[in-house]
Amino acid sequence: MLGWDELERKCRECMRCGLAKTRKNVVIGRGSKTAPVMLIGEGPGEQEDIQGKPFVGAAGKLLDLLLSALMFSDDDYYICNIVKCRPPGNRVPADDEAESCLPWLRHQTLLIRPRIMVCMGSTAVKYIIDRTARITQIRGQWIERKGFWIMPTFHPAALLRDTSKKPLMFEDMKKVKLKLAELTGASQ
Repeated sequence: MLGWDELERKCRECMRCGLAKTRKNVVIGRGSKTAPVMLIGEGPGEQEDIQGKPFVGAAGKLLDLLLSALMFSDDDYYICNIVKCRPPGNRVPADDEAESCLPWLRHQTLLIRPRIMVCMGSTAVKYIIDRTARITQIRGQWIERKGFWIMPTFHPAALLRDTSKKPLMFEDMKKVKLKLAELTGASQ
């Protein structure tokens, strides 16, 4: 198994799909590399591509506010995406692009060994939970699989477009915070 340095180097050199041709940066992840919670989004947007870090644009600022409001510590989470390179125009990643990138995400998961995975948005739900799953039907419901607790919820960018989803995502993330406390024996 690759260590972090080797994994990051290989990700930066990756040319497995066409997204490599248009990227500015490979966006691997941010947060604690020993976190019990892994938050997984779709892919980098414009600001993420420029800065080389996930969730640094408007949706990222909203996510950071949410994590702060629920008193997640910086050691509690690691944030990454299904694809590590920005799809042109922020379009949804194509199946071949996601499939090309999933081995990198699996390797990150092996290194981090989170107890909880939060699938933020339909793309993460599709590639982590089920190809036919609908976010609107399963969000907020725990799924236990292969030793992981998985929480499907909305992508923070969806909350920017439709503010009525904010309380729903807040409730989902409260469940994550409670599950984290349950799994780690931490008090609220």
